[in-house]
Amino acid sequence: MDHDPDRLVLWPSYFDARRSRRSGRRVAKDASVKKPDLDGLYAAARAVGLRKIKREANVSRPLAPHAKEGRLIVSRAGALEDAGSSSKEEIMQMIGGTWREQRRTAHEAEAKQQASKQHQRSSTKGGSTSKGRSFKRRGFKR
Repeated sequence: MDHDPDRLVLWPSYFDARRSRRSGRRVAKDASVKKPDLDGLYAAARAVGLRKIKREANVSRPLAPHAKEGRLIVSRAGALEDAGSSSKEEIMQMIGGTWREQRRTAHEAEAKQQASKQHQRSSTKGGSTSKGRSFKRRGFKR
């Protein structure tokens, strides 16, 4: 692929919280996520407001040819128009912050849902203490 100055290539591994800067993470820890994937990166880029995005799945990063993680190709002119910045670093920080926030809100919603399910289960078991008392009153043992 030829060099195109209008094209920004973003790999999911740029946002991997488990990696160090030396091993390929390009954003700060507070803008990174655990287990980044191409779909999440695409959703975060769309949430930032980027519209001119090309998603290529099963493409390997040159530094990790064994991992087919995929990539996003973002138009620099489109990024300036949509997000107000044409700098790759600023765009990555915006996407990373948005992606982390999306993951955090999804995790909180999942935790609330689990808590409500747990509360529903415990409220349906309500008669267990009264049964225990009735067994004791009648002289039965458990």
